[in-house]
Amino acid sequence: MLRAFPTAVIENLQPLVDGGRYMVKRVVGDDLAVEADVFKDGHDVVAAVLKWRLVGGTPWHETPMAHVDNDRWRGVCTLYENAIYEYTVEAWTDAFRGWQHEFATKFEAGIANLSSETLEGAALLEAAAERAANFTDAERLRDLANAMRAGAPAEVNEIAHSGELEVLMATYPDRAGSTQYGPAPRVVVDRARARTAAWYEFFPRSAEGLGDRGSTFRDCLPRVEDAKAMRFDVIYFPPIHPIGHTNRKGRNNSVTCEPGEPGVPYAIGSEVGGHKAIEPALGTFEDFAWLENEIRSRGMEIALDFAINCSPDHPYVREHPEWFYKRPDGTIKYAENPPKKYEDIYPLNFRCDNWRALWEEMKSIILFWAERGVRIFRVDNPHTKPVAFWEFLITGVRAHYPDVIFLSEAFTKPKMMKALAKAGFTQSYTYFTWRTSKAELTEYFTELTQTKMREYFRGNLFTNTPDILPFHLQEGGKPMFMIRSVLAATLSSVYGIYSGFELCENAALPGREEYLDCEKYQLKERDWNAPGNIKDWITRVNRIRKENRALHLYDNLRFYRADNNAILCYGKMTDARDNIILVVVNLDPSRSQNSYVHVPLAEFGPMDSDVYEVHDLLTDARYLWRGERNYVELNPEVQPAHIFRVRRWLAGETFV
Repeated sequence: MLRAFPTAVIENLQPLVDGGRYMVKRVVGDDLAVEADVFKDGHDVVAAVLKWRLVGGTPWHETPMAHVDNDRWRGVCTLYENAIYEYTVEAWTDAFRGWQHEFATKFEAGIANLSSETLEGAALLEAAAERAANFTDAERLRDLANAMRAGAPAEVNEIAHSGELEVLMATYPDRAGSTQYGPAPRVVVDRARARTAAWYEFFPRSAEGLGDRGSTFRDCLPRVEDAKAMRFDVIYFPPIHPIGHTNRKGRNNSVTCEPGEPGVPYAIGSEVGGHKAIEPALGTFEDFAWLENEIRSRGMEIALDFAINCSPDHPYVREHPEWFYKRPDGTIKYAENPPKKYEDIYPLNFRCDNWRALWEEMKSIILFWAERGVRIFRVDNPHTKPVAFWEFLITGVRAHYPDVIFLSEAFTKPKMMKALAKAGFTQSYTYFTWRTSKAELTEYFTELTQTKMREYFRGNLFTNTPDILPFHLQEGGKPMFMIRSVLAATLSSVYGIYSGFELCENAALPGREEYLDCEKYQLKERDWNAPGNIKDWITRVNRIRKENRALHLYDNLRFYRADNNAILCYGKMTDARDNIILVVVNLDPSRSQNSYVHVPLAEFGPMDSDVYEVHDLLTDARYLWRGERNYVELNPEVQPAHIFRVRRWLAGETFV
């Protein structure tokens, strides 16, 4: 009795995350390059195709794979829809190619009698004619088969190697007994803003910069306009929900709240509602809809904070006390992160007996706001909830809104950060905030962009947050703010700043990476155009990002040699080499630094000579460089970085 079994071996397929357990990530319009080892027993010739389709769709699209070397095959497809695809490799014995090679070998060896081989070839052509879906193709295959039978060996060899016949036989191959890799891995294809965006975070209640009264949604437009002018495209709001009254925190995290102090937005829930309600001091749903529309009309969009925290006044506490952690005496436990205590917050227990209802309710919160136009969510502390919960929530939301973007705010252990990204988070916070030296930055960003992490982990580089004012910003002054903005904006294709960064705010609690008079606990008084701000600098950097396609990409980052350890040199380029960006940064905010940098001309494509132009997009200055080794000098007080666009120089060309 005949048994069906694989005719080819397909293994070591890439890209693949944890054996296909998790999806790789791409954005709309990206190519997906797939490689696999494909081979079989004996000396038969193998053919292979890359296949892909939308999950739930029926027809496979396919394209031939090309042999690379050592049984390695490669195929490329392009993904055009914001959806989830599956892809696979199918391989089979290419009987025609095998026969073609055998016939040519014998003919060239001078074997005179090739009548049997000729009949074998003609039979292959006739079998292909039977498979042909096109009548004209079928007739042409039969004509060529007859010509083979009537021809001498030289004529048969010529027909066998004609371009026409090779195309026809490749179009109608015999794939009986083919082998398909399975189960088919998946790729999630996000919209472009998932990979390329500049985030600006501000508290709506402090939009006007008034210390004595809060702002509303209707007061936010000037702040939005300012962010737009600086070329940001995502406006990120901390929680906008009702703030609890019980144990409300005061200024500088005081456990005593004075009259008029607004409380912490992360202590969510009051008598007016919870996560599906709006803090009355900010306005109404009508006001929010107005602001959301105004932001979208400017080519930007809102990102909301999804913080799964409940104040003691949240409706859940009354309606679902079983969702919370209990003390032995039956009272609900507040949140702790020693030595910090959050007496104004109750954490939810995602492993409680009624966990299914809790999980469904959390998903419904995201769907509630997605129905109101919000498609980006920054998730607070996801590492304190089960990874399985995030798989459930993100998968469930994407089924309704495939364009939703989730940012994981998990400053935690590396393996947990990776697990959350695999589970579905579109973007992830990173350790960039604490990577300052040349060695640290090079090692870390090589890991993010050049290892398997690039397939599933997109690092969103925030320079600062309401919770984190790193020591280098406290101590480095204005030059350090300029340095970090360039690094964040060019090392990754997605980055963000928390408002006040553009004003170089660096007043901190002594010995801690926390803001003095932190905006989480009070209304923040600001002059948004205060002297010494770096708004023009940020605007130039963001404009450069928007105008150069190489900076829209994530995993094209490469580091280059600079002889001085205070100078970091790296670049990004498009595959076509029509946009080449070279970044040189002085990491020392206190003094000028100089160095020779080594430019990898061989990677830049053909040049007419070893002379080429580097155009500093920050200053509009243009220089002619020669060869790989060139000199730079950067004064952090004046200009701590170069962002060069590299192009070939045409002899006799003059600079304007």
